[in-house]
Amino acid sequence: MKKDKEKTALLRKSVAPFAKSETKAGIIQMINSVVPFFLLWFLSYQSLSISIWLSLVLSVIAAGFVVRIFIIFHDCTHMSFFKNKKANKIVGTITGIITHFAFEKWKRDHTIHHATSSNLDKRGTGDVWVMTVEEYISASPMLRLGYRFYRNPIVMFGFGPLYLFLLQNRFNRRGAKLKERLNTYLINVSIAGIYTLLIMTIGWQAFLIVQLPIMLVAGSLGVWLFYIQHTFEDSYFENEEEWDYVKAAVEGSSYYKLPKVLEWITGSIGYHHVHHLAPRIPNYHLEKAHESTPPLQKATTITLSSSLKSIRFRLYDEANKMFISFKEFQELERKNKSVSIHTNRPNLQEK
Repeated sequence: MKKDKEKTALLRKSVAPFAKSETKAGIIQMINSVVPFFLLWFLSYQSLSISIWLSLVLSVIAAGFVVRIFIIFHDCTHMSFFKNKKANKIVGTITGIITHFAFEKWKRDHTIHHATSSNLDKRGTGDVWVMTVEEYISASPMLRLGYRFYRNPIVMFGFGPLYLFLLQNRFNRRGAKLKERLNTYLINVSIAGIYTLLIMTIGWQAFLIVQLPIMLVAGSLGVWLFYIQHTFEDSYFENEEEWDYVKAAVEGSSYYKLPKVLEWITGSIGYHHVHHLAPRIPNYHLEKAHESTPPLQKATTITLSSSLKSIRFRLYDEANKMFISFKEFQELERKNKSVSIHTNRPNLQEK
């Protein structure tokens, strides 16, 4: 136990030097993220007179920059993008308008996510809905149906982002403090004002042709990144009494190894194990922290091709410490019903 604590302290100490904001790096990233997005949006609109397909291509590229802008927003909620706290709040609110996320609201939820990630007893805030095998067995038919609907890829990566943008992000949670409520109202009014101005200027048809693909693609990519960062076969999950913050960060978060272009577009968020270990490390230092810290290089590495396997993961099997698909669950259930005494896995009806 003492050795584990010493290793934990040493690991966190080793990445501490990278948890430093750089104003110059932040400004450069703002310029090379926000400016191209607005330029692509304008070009997408202008190209409608040439080809709707050209417009669509430009909108898809613009969506990539929305993902990059979201990483800036994300870092601002951690107060890590700039040294100045006020600058983080201002830039976080502005990028929240672009990405359609309420800064103060998401800041709270995401802080809870970091504090409870991979904790089976504290799920439900700022994370993807995950049911364990035991919970699914005990669930009512309606709850099972709802869960299967939620975990359907078309819903999660298609309708889900639209629900997030248009509904969930637009309303305050019950009991939200005044500062949080006012920030949500400010962002909502700003989005409504910008939408109204654009529709009055270019027409609602042109606006939808340009903006809707951007929202759909950016939303799907964003949800996918969040999903893959914690949903892989042997991801770490534990109950409260066994849960460990560092293990949750390094073993419960993946290293999504992407091609350099995609790594740049996604603001290096693929180094998610580093981010969860030290949330104050800005995205522009994540790669350095990973490369300079050998223990972090042992984190589960997922590539573009191997990540597709995670789409089928639906339930977390506590007994075997791994994610399984609904098909695998059904096979296990059949085996346990027929020859539970001979199965290699524990009886699913028993904890």
